[in-house]
Amino acid sequence: MQLPKSDLPQGTLDLLILQVAALGPIHGYGIAQRLQQVSRDVLQVQQGSLYPALHRLEIKGYLKAEWKQSDTGREAKFYKLTAKGQTQLKTESANWARLTAAVASVLKLREGEVL
Repeated sequence: MQLPKSDLPQGTLDLLILQVAALGPIHGYGIAQRLQQVSRDVLQVQQGSLYPALHRLEIKGYLKAEWKQSDTGREAKFYKLTAKGQTQLKTESANWARLTAAVASVLKLREGEVL
C-alpha cells in the first residue's frame, strides 16, 4: 500500500536534516534517501527543498560541508553537524517534542470533555 506524501510543517525539514547529519558525514542525496527509508516513503524530500535547506543550515553554522568522493566515485558535498548544530538540534528536538505532545493532547479531546 502506497502512503500519500506528507507535506512537512515549516521548519521541520531543518530538524530532520540536523538529526540525520548527527549520525555522521553524509551527502545531500544520502540525507534524502535516509529520510525516505526511515519514514517508510512518507517523507520524500525534493532537491528544490533539500539543497536550499542544507545551504541555509551551513550559513547558520549548524553544518560544515566538505567535498569528498562518494561511494559511486563522484565528488559530493558531505555535511556534518557542528557543535553549534548539536546545540540547535537539542533545542529544536525539545521544541518539537513539546509541540507534538500539545497537538496530541488536543487530538485526544472528546466531545463534552472538560479540561
